[in-house]
Amino acid sequence: MDKIQQKSTHDILIKIMKRFMPPLLTIGLSLLLALFSAALTYSTPYSSSARMNFTAGTFFTQIDPAPQQEDRSEIGSTDEIVAMSGVISLIIIFPILLKRKSWR
Repeated sequence: MDKIQQKSTHDILIKIMKRFMPPLLTIGLSLLLALFSAALTYSTPYSSSARMNFTAGTFFTQIDPAPQQEDRSEIGSTDEIVAMSGVISLIIIFPILLKRKSWR
């Protein structure tokens, strides 16, 4: 009788784990990603003593104008990007179209 009860308890726990683990893993990974990205983008504000040290920099003036940068862009330079995005979309869509009949 004890083995039957242990097996049924085990089966119940397996069913619960199969039902709740995928959403819990998704939520956990999403929270981990959100916290990680928030930690990377946070910057500490300057203290009031540090702000006083930077006030002397406001009186700096640049006498010579900044040099103009040379324009290196080419006409049609995004053609390769458009072609690569088409190839990537075909790589994604083609298997979906092949498996579509087996999903029905």
